[in-house]
Amino acid sequence: MVTLSELPGSRIESDYETNPTCAYEIRKATHNRENVLDLLELFWRKARQAHIVCDVDMSSVERQRAKLLASNYHLTVTSFVLKAICMAQVSHPISRTMRLPFGRLFTLNSIVAGFTVERIVKGEPVVFFGKIENPHNKPLIEIAEELKQYSDAPIEQVSELRRQRQFTGLNWFLRRFIFVLGIFCPPIRLTCNSATFGLSSLGALGVEMVLGPSVCTSVFGLGLVESRPVVRNGKIEIRPIMTVSLNYDNNIMDNEQAVRFLSDVRELLEDGLDENE
Repeated sequence: MVTLSELPGSRIESDYETNPTCAYEIRKATHNRENVLDLLELFWRKARQAHIVCDVDMSSVERQRAKLLASNYHLTVTSFVLKAICMAQVSHPISRTMRLPFGRLFTLNSIVAGFTVERIVKGEPVVFFGKIENPHNKPLIEIAEELKQYSDAPIEQVSELRRQRQFTGLNWFLRRFIFVLGIFCPPIRLTCNSATFGLSSLGALGVEMVLGPSVCTSVFGLGLVESRPVVRNGKIEIRPIMTVSLNYDNNIMDNEQAVRFLSDVRELLEDGLDENE
């Protein structure tokens, strides 16, 4: 466990001896979270956020995971969900459409999965944005390997993480200026954030439902896969169930479009994904 006083640039200010209830610590904020804060400041506040939630029967996914584990392939639930979302995005272009000023919209033709990954930088947990291009055309095992690189490989060896570290080191004004240009110019925006959707997975930490901030038109949240009673063919059965949320920008997607999109994702997961597909 790292205390605040052990972090770079920190100092302790305390009046503990005269008043124990006034003990506190002050430290200088680092730039490590600026990549997240910039996106939230410039894109999240502009979105008209709406949320829908559904429960997904993960029985098929769990069977496939067990089958692959028997062959020494450990695949996380995230691998399956990323592929299912990308497959659904093929037939739901509105889910990968962005808004530009002056009433213009642009749709991304190359599907890119975006997801959050937490790494420790100088003793401090830092959230990065990872991306995988065209997961719908890749085997599940390959997707899992790319995810593992983001979570395990040294930051300097992962180009996307290294680039974000360099970007957060830029002057505050320059960073914001680049993002503002991206609001008007799609090529610049794609340089900053090329993901066609976002995914936040905190289920492994025991959270039942996650509502991620809307930095893309579509942002998914994955909860814990847990055994729950469900009714199947008039009988109560225990199934592995996961709650999936979709946070979407109502400026672009209406409620019916969002429901159809999420329903297709659920159907793909429940029907099963071919690990070699």
